[in-house]
Amino acid sequence: MNVQRSSSWRAACAAAILAVVLFGAGGCSDDAPEGAAAKPSSAEAARDSGTDGKQSEESSPQSSLAEVKNGDISLAVTAAVREDGGFVTVSGTVTNNGGEFWSAAEWKSDENELSANGASLAGASLVDEKNKKKYLVLRDTAGKCLCTRFTGAGVDAGKTTDWYAQFPAPAEDATEVKFQVGSMPPATVQLSAGE
Repeated sequence: MNVQRSSSWRAACAAAILAVVLFGAGGCSDDAPEGAAAKPSSAEAARDSGTDGKQSEESSPQSSLAEVKNGDISLAVTAAVREDGGFVTVSGTVTNNGGEFWSAAEWKSDENELSANGASLAGASLVDEKNKKKYLVLRDTAGKCLCTRFTGAGVDAGKTTDWYAQFPAPAEDATEVKFQVGSMPPATVQLSAGE
């Protein structure tokens, strides 16, 4: 009887563990519904300085805080959020409306420390005009920017790619900043508080 009870108990435990594993795996899916934007959460953005933002055929239906254009390239800012820890995460999309591949090389940083980031938003900045301060992209101890590095070094013709960049937070009284990267015109955005 002890052997039978022990076997039943083991089978019940195995079934419970299997259910937890299967249920847990289903809850951890990274797949977004079709048409939804794949934007890194604040925590993911802080740890991910690699390539993010998959290219898609059309822009996601997110509302923009600002949109600027330079030739065939459109840059939309969809969020500018003050985060706990004293930094700001700015994110959005870049769309190549042209007929040829667009290289994001001009968006890289001129700083020696960030030169290894290649085609990225390492050259982006935030300007707080009220307090007359300019903020450069944050980087980790290895010199990797806390920003998007473009897969394939740019954006294919007719495609849209998500991006993000993190900066030191401006003073609390700064509610509006200008985001700029490369030769794109500055985009004026309102800062919002994190969740």
